Amino acid sequence: MIMIMRKELEEREYRELSPLACHAAESGGRLRTEEQCPYRTAFQRDRDRIIHSKSFRRLMHKTQVFLAPEGDHYRTRLTHTLEVTQVARTIARILNLNEDLTEAIALGHDLGHTPFGHNGEMILNQIHPGGFHHNVQSLRVVDVLEYHNGQRGMNLTEEVRDGILNHTGTLMPKTLEGQIVKISDRIAYINHDIDDAIRSGVISESDLPRGPIELFGSRHGDRINNMIANVTENSDGKDRVAMDPEHREQLDVLRNFMFQNVYQSKSVKHEEDLLKIEVVLTSLYEYFKEYPREMPQDLYRLGQEEDMETAVKDYVAGMTDRYAMRLYSRLFVPEHHY
Repeated sequence: MIMIMRKELEEREYRELSPLACHAAESGGRLRTEEQCPYRTAFQRDRDRIIHSKSFRRLMHKTQVFLAPEGDHYRTRLTHTLEVTQVARTIARILNLNEDLTEAIALGHDLGHTPFGHNGEMILNQIHPGGFHHNVQSLRVVDVLEYHNGQRGMNLTEEVRDGILNHTGTLMPKTLEGQIVKISDRIAYINHDIDDAIRSGVISESDLPRGPIELFGSRHGDRINNMIANVTENSDGKDRVAMDPEHREQLDVLRNFMFQNVYQSKSVKHEEDLLKIEVVLTSLYEYFKEYPREMPQDLYRLGQEEDMETAVKDYVAGMTDRYAMRLYSRLFVPEHHY
């Protein structure tokens, strides 16, 4: 037989991957038991479900850093996700870990992100009881808000769900593949946000702190290559994935620089734009709390089953930037009749 079946793929993982890799045949399973695919491993199926989901497609129209950028070359939440996936797969391949699991976690890690980037997350965190964290919402997207075979939730494997939930924050993912995504997320966003910030004129290359640039390199590609090289050299054969202390410290210097000069910069996020975002999201949130029946039927039913305010949060968090603006305009801006 020329065809490659799932059993052969699982056996190949045992033959070829590192003993430290997470093997698909040993997955902790799904929330609901289901029949195995004859052709794809459990992690390959998870990857495919994420790529075909509505929430994945919506990432194309969600802000990464720059709000309503003028040019076509700035990152969106989708291009960020693809860059994280590329970095993570490269690291997984070098360390001979499970690329399929790594890819599934990376593709799903930001599915719960709000419109308008981290500013949207900050606003929802302030107005929603119990707060809002995009990693928790990403898990909710795959567990509850998306559908698979007519049932709520994508029914992903335990390992992918753990990697999505713990890609940020203090807890480490249980698998090395999840740890790869956690550090790849940071490598990708710091570097591509530097690239976008220089393109927009917010900073210039000469503004970048000397220590990290001397260590990692002055060019975008060199920095990513050197960061990946350090992660892989420092993690080879070990039961954790990390940079060495010197490189980790300099990556933090670069990250702190970006927070001070880009993420919280008045030239990137003008006060009036931030105020507009706050007005838009708060108004939508309060409106649908007051009139929940005007939400999509599916979310209204979920609110009846669980909690209506949580369903309102789900609706607002799932919006793209342009949908939120159009909906706000329709609900709150009077029409002109001439």
